[in-house]
Amino acid sequence: MIQTNTLIIGASAAGLANAACLKKKGIEFIILEKHSNVAYAWRHHYDRLHLHTNKKNSSLPFMPFDKQLPTYPAREDVVEYLETYARKMDIHPVFNCEVLSVEKEGEYWITKANNETYKSAYVVVAAGSTNKPKMPSFNGLNTFKGEVMHSAQYKNGAPFTGKKVLVVGFGNSGCEQAICLHEHGALPALSVRSAVNVLPRDVFGISILQLGLSLRKLPPKLVDAINAPLMRLLIGDINKMGLKKSKYGPLEQIEKQKRIPLLDIGTIKLIKQGHIQVFGDIERIEGNTVYFENNKQDNFDAIIFATGYSNNLGSFVATSPDRFEDLKNDIHHQKYFGKDGLYFCGYYISPNGMLREIGIEAKVIAESIASKKAQAFA
Repeated sequence: MIQTNTLIIGASAAGLANAACLKKKGIEFIILEKHSNVAYAWRHHYDRLHLHTNKKNSSLPFMPFDKQLPTYPAREDVVEYLETYARKMDIHPVFNCEVLSVEKEGEYWITKANNETYKSAYVVVAAGSTNKPKMPSFNGLNTFKGEVMHSAQYKNGAPFTGKKVLVVGFGNSGCEQAICLHEHGALPALSVRSAVNVLPRDVFGISILQLGLSLRKLPPKLVDAINAPLMRLLIGDINKMGLKKSKYGPLEQIEKQKRIPLLDIGTIKLIKQGHIQVFGDIERIEGNTVYFENNKQDNFDAIIFATGYSNNLGSFVATSPDRFEDLKNDIHHQKYFGKDGLYFCGYYISPNGMLREIGIEAKVIAESIASKKAQAFA
């Protein structure tokens, strides 16, 4: 059994940020990664992906993004940044090490992995929230004759040139993939079930994130009310585009529903121009015909489910079902969770960008562990 003060699970942005912050505090740690390199998820996202938040507010602790990079770095730029971060911070994960279980035994946490068993006073779970794609089930989906995939499998629109493709979902990934499909000569459509909010990524050349940070001390509902006239001017009436406007403003939506509004990078323009069709919820599928609410239907050659992910924490955090539900609730409503020395980083839905939030959480977690360090292996 290998013993360490703190065990970190995951070596992408959240895990690396925690490792760097613990190292600065002089705290011993081991970082485990089930894949063979850092930033696994970033390496396998779709080709067109860029950060939806500006680089100034998306860097991890102690190392900004390169000044030569664009304001919104591309996927490969983020991968290179995280590789460089690990190297400069002298972080050496144990690769190809999949965690099987994490359980409290007495004063310590026992983490069983496929290679070793680890004993630690603290555990930081930084395994990411995109581990398990959510695939919905629709009546008649098994009769669909075309290609069906989750957005996690999507790379680019080249295989879909000239084809009608239905993207199910209205998150940032799904909407950018719809743009990508259009750019490759496909005929994309969106199926949008829920009421939504849309924000421009930039306002008069200034990042919407930057503007949001300037108002972060005000109540979300008040900020939404202040910004509403400008958002209507910049975006327009989304109800006229076939979308349903949420009863909450963008920040209140994040607070109450834990859902990020769309940061528009061109989807709305393509909808207005008729290049991307909008449909409501799917009622049923018969062959290649998809039937939507409000008596609408159309034929498609492919369906891409941009329907999100589950964090899959229950697969290795050993606890009772009731306690695990409480644990998940705490993760969604707190910036970090440190009960009994078990911390989570990168699961809180922040209105100010996930990478920025990860950096804040990593510093808080390191401070918390440092304050308890003397008790660790007494």
